[in-house]
Amino acid sequence: MIKRETYLKRIRGFYDKDLIKVITGIRRCGKSVLLMQIMDELKTQGIGKDQILYINFEDYDYSFIRTGMDLHDYVKSQITTDKKYYLFFDEIQTVPDFERVINSLKVKYNTSIFITGSNGKLLSGELATFLTGRYVSFRIMPFTFREMCELKQIKPGDVTDELFYDYITWGGLPQRFQMEGEEQTKTFLRDVYDAIVLKDIVQRAGIKDIELFNRIIEYLVCNPSQTFSATAISDYFLSINRKVSRETIYNYLEHITSSLIMSKASRYDIRGKRILTKLDKYYLTDMGLGRIRNSGFKLEMGALLENVVYNELLVRGYEVYVGKTRNGEIDFVAVNGTDKEYYQVAYYLADQRVIDREFGVYRQVADNYPKYVLSMDKMDFSRDGIIHQNILEFLGKE
Repeated sequence: MIKRETYLKRIRGFYDKDLIKVITGIRRCGKSVLLMQIMDELKTQGIGKDQILYINFEDYDYSFIRTGMDLHDYVKSQITTDKKYYLFFDEIQTVPDFERVINSLKVKYNTSIFITGSNGKLLSGELATFLTGRYVSFRIMPFTFREMCELKQIKPGDVTDELFYDYITWGGLPQRFQMEGEEQTKTFLRDVYDAIVLKDIVQRAGIKDIELFNRIIEYLVCNPSQTFSATAISDYFLSINRKVSRETIYNYLEHITSSLIMSKASRYDIRGKRILTKLDKYYLTDMGLGRIRNSGFKLEMGALLENVVYNELLVRGYEVYVGKTRNGEIDFVAVNGTDKEYYQVAYYLADQRVIDREFGVYRQVADNYPKYVLSMDKMDFSRDGIIHQNILEFLGKE
């Protein structure tokens, strides 16, 4: 397994801070392995094994911890000295009232606490109430294309289009690279998808109409990188003689993004410099999970590339929006503090019409922030201060 240096370098500065380290991410994206890598680094710094407590709540060995009080009493029994203890709680959202336990342990003992969860709402509710300003959060994603190449020990100069298409097809969940053949990969991805839907959404949210819920996910998967509204989705179901209220659709979309199986990109008004609240876009966190829910609809390559670039920008630490201009749209506005970058994504710049379209969207953007056009072309089409870059080269950067 490769070292997830992108995330470790962000977390290292907090190892000894009393801020709670909250790590979220879709199931099987590598959160547990990341915790193991953090523990290994602590040991190399001289932290004794007796100071490290790791509990994976999906491990049957810890099935006796059924309540917050069970957790509190068990951890309390393990803290026997005045040394600093490093507490790692993996998939803690399965423990009722865990928020109060975390708050109590933080206040009462000399600890550094790390928690993970597979739900985007891990930071909501009582945890946020008790610990406002007392935690830092990190979202972990499946392997990027660069990490996939690192895992396969493929040097930048040896990267092929076929390797990239494999990534687009089957995604970057770490365990999928241990599968042998397409059928094993499909079985693994289907099991992960079912676990996300059944455990992280249906059971927790109490969804009754699982068939409808799956149909909405399938609709999003078959129309990636498209602007959505509850009205548009409602109209679609009406066209196939299925009446679904907009309120139900909004609720389901919220559950989908909370499970981290998809992410929502809001629109950003470039002229007004404000975030708009309507007509969002939804992107798959892992491309392979989308393949499982696609019932045969042929996806457009440009939309798939846009999804990959969106995820890459998230991994690099950007907040990513869809740019709204006066008469059009820019694929992404990537913001990190005071830094801002613009991105257009295309499959190939096949002719002058496509070139004019992709570069022309920037005519309405008057600022001097970096502007990019990404495509699979190997020839450099940069012009007028707008940088053209091959997508594989872009994804291969640190």
